[in-house]
Amino acid sequence: MNDLPEYCLDLAKRAKRASAELSGVTGQQKQQWLRRAGRLLTERSAALVEANDLDVTAAPSFGLSDAAVDRLRLNPSRIAGMAKALDEVAALPEPVGEIISSSIRPNGLEVQKVRVPLGVIFFIYESRPNVTADAAALCVKAGNAVILRGGKEAVHSNAAIAAILAEAAAQTGLPPDAVQLVTTTDRAAVDHLLHMPEYINLCIPRGGEGLIRRVSAEARMPVIKHYAGNCHVYLDRSADADMAERLVINAKCQRMGVCNAAESLIVHRDVAQALLPRIGKALGERGIEIRGDQRTRQLLPQAKPASDEDYATEYLGPIISCKVVDSLDEAIEHINHYGSQHTEAIVTGDLQAARQFTSRVDSSAVMVNASTRFNDGGEFGLGAEIGISTDKFHARGPCGLNELTSYKYVVYGTGQVRE
Repeated sequence: MNDLPEYCLDLAKRAKRASAELSGVTGQQKQQWLRRAGRLLTERSAALVEANDLDVTAAPSFGLSDAAVDRLRLNPSRIAGMAKALDEVAALPEPVGEIISSSIRPNGLEVQKVRVPLGVIFFIYESRPNVTADAAALCVKAGNAVILRGGKEAVHSNAAIAAILAEAAAQTGLPPDAVQLVTTTDRAAVDHLLHMPEYINLCIPRGGEGLIRRVSAEARMPVIKHYAGNCHVYLDRSADADMAERLVINAKCQRMGVCNAAESLIVHRDVAQALLPRIGKALGERGIEIRGDQRTRQLLPQAKPASDEDYATEYLGPIISCKVVDSLDEAIEHINHYGSQHTEAIVTGDLQAARQFTSRVDSSAVMVNASTRFNDGGEFGLGAEIGISTDKFHARGPCGLNELTSYKYVVYGTGQVRE
């Protein structure tokens, strides 16, 4: 595209105008748009699958792994899930205009802290076309205009979904540029848009660590980051055996190519002999390769030696690292050293151990006797989420509606002046 800088500037300017126009859109209109878009997704399911087939067929030429192809693939069930997610967002309370807090000052001034949109969000993502609908739904419900830049591997799927969102917007009175899709696959478009802080208020990259680090280094506006999902399950000395096996298998195997899947298993030495052979057998039956320390390999002869790199790796596939530890303190130290501040779980019958774990493990979500797979906006009742932030500022964990807003102070007086 010869006029790429002009194209990107036009996108950004139109998004900024749309964000201003959204201030006049009612919550009811946004609900109507979301529900209408959900119905259209369901009605056009066959056409969406057809468009997605073009992307899946081309996937090998992009060198996508089996896990990446799984994230890319759409089928009627996943499309129905997309539509359901839009309905769930529509049903959530309207965030814009919410009074977060209010107080009356001694001089009679009423000071309100009111939730407001961020403005324009630039959202960059890879592989998963359902994110097109999720991101648009959340951004617009929170009163923001959004510029969507999906990966080249999902270009046909994203275009088909974006067209449905635009059609629904036209039918329900939303600004036509509230949701815009970057139509060029030229990577330079991202660089141009990252250098427009006067039009774009926030950037959210969702994809591989390389993408996120590149965006963070280049962006001239704030960035909400989601680095690797190196998630751990720790089996404490009081762990119930049946529960431990069930949670480890779910956390690792229910869906391996996602950020909240478990990548590392830590086992207290007091229960290692009882639990590791049982869980190792269950993992092996599901095709999972185990890489462990010396004590792990003594109990699991099939396990391969684990390196420091293994303990720090987000596999997104059929490999899990394993370590036997002497104490809760050692487990926490291992997680905080090798983890990515995403999701960690403890399986324990000891309330004090659970409290120590939840207070000292530094991650966006900490689970007690529950699978890591629950760190998800929908599972937390937030509706579809735009990503899981491993940052601490300004959002952490699943980013739902509230994380896509800011606030301002609105002050009501009766003629007061400052003395």
